[in-house]
Amino acid sequence: MNKEIEQYQEEIESLKKEVERLKDELVRLLSRNLDLSERLEYDVELRRRTEVAREIMEGNIERQRNADLRDDGQLMALIEMRVEKERPHLKPDFDAAALAEMLGVSQARLVQLFRNQTIHRTPEAYIDNLRTLAALRLLRDKPNYTIAVVAEEAGFSNVRTLQRRIQEAIGMSPVDYRLMLTRDL
Repeated sequence: MNKEIEQYQEEIESLKKEVERLKDELVRLLSRNLDLSERLEYDVELRRRTEVAREIMEGNIERQRNADLRDDGQLMALIEMRVEKERPHLKPDFDAAALAEMLGVSQARLVQLFRNQTIHRTPEAYIDNLRTLAALRLLRDKPNYTIAVVAEEAGFSNVRTLQRRIQEAIGMSPVDYRLMLTRDL
């Protein structure tokens, strides 16, 4: 019996040593995993920062390229392209400053361009014209839209501004314009 007890005690000692070895291994593995997690987080953060920097650089390069456009015709073509593609005028808060920022040119350069190159003497008049045309299209194509919805969809800040712009453009109210269109059908 004593021999068995001694054997069990030896086995217990062996198991204790194995438990200690496993604890040490677990601590080593946890430390390694923590280190790898920190490296992974650092890599992810570095990639994110690199991507942000790349986007900023590309934006700055485009802005610089646009700012360097001395030819008014090229700049007007760029405006037409960007406005057609992005349709920023449909947002009520889009204004001349936002247009200048979108193109990467100063507001002074933009005002000068419009004064020299367009029938719209100001960038604001150009934006109003885009909104008015959008409203006329909506009045024609979406007869179920209310005037308020048309104003909102076309980028006007309120119905009264829409009504005034339509009246100035075609000499009739939005309601009269819509009635004229339906009468001809």
